[in-house]
Amino acid sequence: MNFRDYLSAQDAVKNHYKKQRQNQTLQYVRHMHQKYHNFHKHISIEKCFQLLDDFIDVSDPDITLPNLHHLLQTAEAIRKDGHPEWLQVTGLIHDLGKLIYIKGSNKDGTSIQEQWGIVGDTYVVGCPLPKNIVYPEFNELNPDHYYTELGIYEKNCGLDACYIAYGHDEFMYQVLKYNQAKLPEEALYIVRYHSLYPWHKYGEYQDLMNEKDKKFLPWVKLFNKYDLYSKENSYVNVEDLMDYYIPLVKKYIGTYLII
Repeated sequence: MNFRDYLSAQDAVKNHYKKQRQNQTLQYVRHMHQKYHNFHKHISIEKCFQLLDDFIDVSDPDITLPNLHHLLQTAEAIRKDGHPEWLQVTGLIHDLGKLIYIKGSNKDGTSIQEQWGIVGDTYVVGCPLPKNIVYPEFNELNPDHYYTELGIYEKNCGLDACYIAYGHDEFMYQVLKYNQAKLPEEALYIVRYHSLYPWHKYGEYQDLMNEKDKKFLPWVKLFNKYDLYSKENSYVNVEDLMDYYIPLVKKYIGTYLII
């Protein structure tokens, strides 16, 4: 199976990225932080995963299954290689932020119909868009223009000080922090930056990195191997696998999430 083949991707994938590049500006990202990081809705862990059985990621050129199956494929690949429980849980929940769609809207790109504010490769806003990005020809459609390499940022400020194109990564990171998840910092970092492909795959944003980013980049690279290469267009046995994973998730996160 060829992964991330965007040249042969369906028109829906290309249209998704066109909308993302047109709409994901610094102003938009700041607005999303203000709008969506007010948490008040209680949802059981079981229900959270059920909600992703109704979500298909329109940006993914590799598989067309409901996202829950991808989460379980990722977690199972990590478990089979003997990695610790916390990394298995990270594999299972890394895309769980896509359930933002239950709070979302077409206008924000945070609905099942309009997903450009939920899914897809991300990039740093507030500085020039990189050439090493999916469909770089859409960069010119972005309304933001910055004339220095660092844009609004200072050298070595660290990714945590940057605004990243908004999506499920940032939403889930903020949810986990708010819910005081008992996951190590490496797990939270993976969740927050696993879609930042221009950085962890192509080496962009070197001048923005600080020592923390250098320390945790190998974890993101390790995780990406499982996130990407575990994908198969075949359904998994959700019920049987959840018998194993739900107790683990409750151990590290709890019985419900406030989103």
